[in-house]
Amino acid sequence: MADPEQTLAPGIERSDEFAVEGALLTDVGGTIGASVLSTPGMIAMMEGTAAALAYEHLPDGQATVGFEVCIKHVAAVAEGANCRVRATLREIVDGRKLRFDVEVSEGERTIGVGTHERRVVGVGQMGAPAA
Repeated sequence: MADPEQTLAPGIERSDEFAVEGALLTDVGGTIGASVLSTPGMIAMMEGTAAALAYEHLPDGQATVGFEVCIKHVAAVAEGANCRVRATLREIVDGRKLRFDVEVSEGERTIGVGTHERRVVGVGQMGAPAA
């Protein structure tokens, strides 16, 4: 496995835009009278952006898997809003552990913020399910 520290560097960043719709929504079981960005949906966007950032800088045959999220969902955002998700590689530990700062915003408003960790793995080297 090639050393990811040769292809990844702290400070690299990726931003993507997304619409708050579909599977990203919740109405908290009908209790809030509106559909808003769900916390799991927001986290999925953060993880996906961090994964894409890492993947585009890794050599062929390598990818990442997520193993930790520490996220605060600090503001609501309504169905139909356009948001931006950003992931910044903050640190590489032991040559395989990637620590990201992640954030979702709507315009100038912060919607969610936190950290996410991923581990570099060889594609096709994940263990098969136990029989």
